[in-house]
Amino acid sequence: MDKEDKVSVSELINKENLVNLTPDINTDNVFIKIPDVNRPALQLTGFFDQFDAERVQIIGNVETSYLMTMERPQRRARYAEITKYPIPCFIYARGIEPDSCMISACNEAGIPCLSSDRETTDLEGEVIRWLRVKLAPMISVHGVLVDVYGEGVLIMGDSGIGKSESALELLKRGHRLVSDDVVEIRKVSDESLVGSAPEITRHFIELRGIGIIDVKQIFGVECVKDTQTINMVIRMEEWSKDKNYDRLGLKDNYMEFLGNKVIAYDIPIRPGRNVAIIVECAAVNNRAKKMGYNAAQVLYDRVTANIGRQL
Repeated sequence: MDKEDKVSVSELINKENLVNLTPDINTDNVFIKIPDVNRPALQLTGFFDQFDAERVQIIGNVETSYLMTMERPQRRARYAEITKYPIPCFIYARGIEPDSCMISACNEAGIPCLSSDRETTDLEGEVIRWLRVKLAPMISVHGVLVDVYGEGVLIMGDSGIGKSESALELLKRGHRLVSDDVVEIRKVSDESLVGSAPEITRHFIELRGIGIIDVKQIFGVECVKDTQTINMVIRMEEWSKDKNYDRLGLKDNYMEFLGNKVIAYDIPIRPGRNVAIIVECAAVNNRAKKMGYNAAQVLYDRVTANIGRQL
C-alpha cells in the first residue's frame, strides 16, 4: 500500500478534536488504512471470527455497559485479548472514560485510546466520511478547479491556453478557486469525485508575465475553497474552422476519471470570447439539466412540433 493510502491517528485526533488518553504513545507513527469503523460488540464477548481489527474501534454506551457487568479480572482478560490485534485506535464516544484496565492494556499494546464528546452515531458517521475522503483512490490532472454557483467546474486544456486567466476572471465575478495547475481528484464513491489542491500550491495561481499570486491574500478567504465535488469538465481548445462544434447540446459527452464519468464540454477559444461568462452559463445550464430542464430538448421538441403542424 502506498504512503498516500494511510493517515496517521494524529490527523484524526486533530480533525475530530479527540482527547488522547494514552499520551505516551506517539500517534504520528500509528496509521489508519481502512476507511471504515467497527463497534466491537461480539469481540467483547470473546468471539473474534471475522473481526475487522484494522478499522478504528468505537465504543459507546452499549459496549461500556456490557463491560461493566464483568468482574475486573474478566474485563482485564478481555482487554488483553482484543489488544493483541492490529487495531489503529480505540475511540470512546459520549465523553465516556475507560477504566484503568483498558488504559493499561492499550499502553502495553501501543494502541492509542481516545475520547470524544460526540454521540456515538454522529462520531461514526463523521469519522467514516473523513476517512473515505482521505483514503479514496486519487489521481492528479493538469487543470483548474473552480466552484461556480455551487457546481465544481474542472477547466482543462493545453498550457498557455488561458485556464488560469479564466479562473481569475471567475474569481472577480464572485466564484471560488479550489486549485490551479494541478488538481488532485479522489473517488469518494461510485458517483462522486472530489477535487482539491496539493498542499504546496493551495490558494496560488500562476499568471504568465506576472508570476505567482496568492488568491486568498488578494481576494479574501471568501474566494477560495479547499475541496469541491467535480460536476463538469470544460475542455478549452484553439478554435479550428475545420472542426464541427456541437451547437445544440442534445447529446452529452463525458470524461472518465477513476471509473466515474463526468459530463464534458469542448469550448473553442478565439480572441474576444469571454470564457468566464461561457463557464458560468455552462454551470447554470448543467444545474438546470440536473433539475429536469434541458433547453436543447425543449427547442428540438418545439421545432419538431412546428414541422408536424406544417405538414
